[in-house]
Amino acid sequence: MKSPAYFIYARKSTDDDQHQLLSIPAQIDELRTFAEKEGLVIADTFIESKTAKVPGRELFNQLLDRIEKGEAQGILAWHPDRLARNAVDAGRIVYLLDRNILTDLKFLTFWFQNTPQGLFMLSIAFGQSKYYVDALSVNTKRGLRQKVRLGWMPSCAPIGYLNDRLTKTIVKNPKSWFAIKQLFEFYAEGSHTIIESSDFLAKKGLVSPFGNNIKLDRIKKILKNPFYCGLFWYSKELHPGKQEPIISKKLYDTVQEVLSRRCHPKSKTRVPKPFAGFIKCGECGMTITAEIQKGYLYYRCTKKSKFHNCSQPFIREEKLLEQVNKVISQVSLRTDWGEHMLAKLKSERNNISQSVMVASKELKEKALSIDKKISFLLDSFLDQTISREDYLVRKSKLVSEKKSLEEKIIELSKRPYDWLERMREWVISALEADKIASDNKNLFQKREFIQKLGSNLTLRDKTVDCDLPDQWAALRAARQVGTWVLPGGIEPPSLVPKTSTLSVKLWKLLSIYIILKHASTYLIFNFGILTSNFSYLHVSLWFVNDFFITDGCTLRSYKK
Repeated sequence: MKSPAYFIYARKSTDDDQHQLLSIPAQIDELRTFAEKEGLVIADTFIESKTAKVPGRELFNQLLDRIEKGEAQGILAWHPDRLARNAVDAGRIVYLLDRNILTDLKFLTFWFQNTPQGLFMLSIAFGQSKYYVDALSVNTKRGLRQKVRLGWMPSCAPIGYLNDRLTKTIVKNPKSWFAIKQLFEFYAEGSHTIIESSDFLAKKGLVSPFGNNIKLDRIKKILKNPFYCGLFWYSKELHPGKQEPIISKKLYDTVQEVLSRRCHPKSKTRVPKPFAGFIKCGECGMTITAEIQKGYLYYRCTKKSKFHNCSQPFIREEKLLEQVNKVISQVSLRTDWGEHMLAKLKSERNNISQSVMVASKELKEKALSIDKKISFLLDSFLDQTISREDYLVRKSKLVSEKKSLEEKIIELSKRPYDWLERMREWVISALEADKIASDNKNLFQKREFIQKLGSNLTLRDKTVDCDLPDQWAALRAARQVGTWVLPGGIEPPSLVPKTSTLSVKLWKLLSIYIILKHASTYLIFNFGILTSNFSYLHVSLWFVNDFFITDGCTLRSYKK
């Protein structure tokens, strides 16, 4: 009678650790030694490196197909778990044994006999193999969820960070984290493309393993990754992380805004056109563009409106520049006014501690309120009141809001004089206005200054008009009043010798009203911390006495 033929099957799971790299050679040596000792006929050897958790192994299916064709009658393997760890493959083997197409199984670490008792024990072995992988998966996921709850992302660290194998945490990469921070700051400027960002990283020494620039899609992933600001995604949820942030949440949000509005890189222009795309047409609302005609640079409306036939003419750059300079000079701050304000700001630094405490308490209460909302949201999800998709969207939004509040609290505690610094920066900017207006070489500096004003320039009938925000409108109004101030008071020169005492008093009241209206509005709505420390009247008096009204004219003199 002819001896049955056997197929040797050796498998190493792709999920195994690196210490099992010698697993397959060891299996093959042991199995062949056993076959020689037992006198088994080996028809072929199958070596596979694929997990058995799910069906679909190509070589394993080929092995069973060839057995069904009669090329072999038995299988030689190390253990039943090498053959199957899922119910489909295990059931197929048992079914072939029931039909006597597969007559024998031999294992080096398991005894099998093709009898009802042997098939029962084999089924138990297959069941244990499946239970092992199922339990391993559950235990692994439980460990990953616990790691997430502790604030650590359970995956490889992104570029700029390293996985610390000793502490099982993620730390900054001292060689690359600063370059990543500079990348975010570079792109947040809003004038650079993804290609330029890749070149920027290459100049900083961050390239691919082959020495090439980092691919553009990876640059986008870096810029979109919230991990760098202290958050991370896991299982489609946004979680707060304990890793040290490379950038602030504010900078991350700025980069996301730039990414969302930049669909295509802007083409570079050879001839500088600083005001092209910056001014709007006062007639149709379209953008003002620029073009060269006969060696001169002209600005005109693009006339792209589909609903209005624009009739606005061209204007030479020189004429436009004169009006832009006038807009800038109108918001310039006199040196003596600036010195008064800077001195006042310096003296106010000692009076803001209570305001900082109040503002910090309000932010902490908001953060605590968000924690309660997240807890309530989780309860609603567990009670099946809301769907998982709705839960994930709402939770991600709340986590992001809480992160922003926490950064504000930290920033407030580190920089309690923030509003003073912003006010100081505003004063310094206003002091530089005259210098910028008189410098006609750096035209882009003028554009940047107007952008800092937050003003929307319009051009109509070759005339530039602007709508200034409150603080700059107040300064322009004060400048207009200041030009009419005389050494003896604030009476306009043309009215002093001609008008009555009543007219002069009315002019004084009108001037004070303009200043109070603009100045106090700016402080109250733009420097929120100031409102908890000063009353409306106090703010107004400070501006009238120490800033706008000069040449010895104070509020006390008006009361007289």
